[in-house]
Amino acid sequence: MRIAVLGASGRIGREVIDVLKNQGHDIVAITRAAGVDVYTGAGLAGALAGVDVVVDAVNTTTRETAAVRDYFGTVARTVQREAAAAGVRRIAVVSIIGIDPFTTGHYAGKLAHEAGYREGPVPVRVLRAAQFHEFTEMMLEWTTRDDTAYVPTFPTQLVAARTTAEELAALALAESAPDMVEIAGPEELDLAAAVTKLAARRGDPAHVESVVDTTDPEYALRTAGTLLPGPDAILAGPTFDEWLDRKYPAR
Repeated sequence: MRIAVLGASGRIGREVIDVLKNQGHDIVAITRAAGVDVYTGAGLAGALAGVDVVVDAVNTTTRETAAVRDYFGTVARTVQREAAAAGVRRIAVVSIIGIDPFTTGHYAGKLAHEAGYREGPVPVRVLRAAQFHEFTEMMLEWTTRDDTAYVPTFPTQLVAARTTAEELAALALAESAPDMVEIAGPEELDLAAAVTKLAARRGDPAHVESVVDTTDPEYALRTAGTLLPGPDAILAGPTFDEWLDRKYPAR
């Protein structure tokens, strides 16, 4: 099968490509570096020629609400238009568990992503994933000042990026599948506690401080467990500790 992967150089895109290549599929890796802009549509028609299935794993570093909504919504509508013209059979897109009540930032952008895809004619399947194990590494990068990381505390059910990519690939390939699937890790964790484990294993930063930000308009949603999986979610390992042992073996 010929499969186009959007966001091919990103965390999930790279993993999806590896999974699909190992299964013998013909992959079209779509990135700006390859001359394709999924926001403007430049080069997209040519890249989708002969493609059976599209996997959307695009991301953006933009966090301002209007900008992130515009980016993801525009990408979805652009890809739908060109995919329909190319005769693509279906689209599989990765999103985030529990985002429906959120109105700002990245979560609002992903809602616009899902909605934009559903406006088009090509059938769409959405994989909503919990935060990745690798999200803890990003939190350290984003929140460390001097020798201390200041990490928000809220419940999550971290899942490995590779596990998510495997399920996204399976969702894209299946001839019959639900319109939406959730995937999460096998255990509920506090994000700050997980980041503390990571910092201890890496030896840096020296301290992790849990932060409760009551000025955040969506603080109550996060702490109430809105980002936890529902009862029908796929729960799949490795656990966070198993992932940590593989990536950062104890010295």
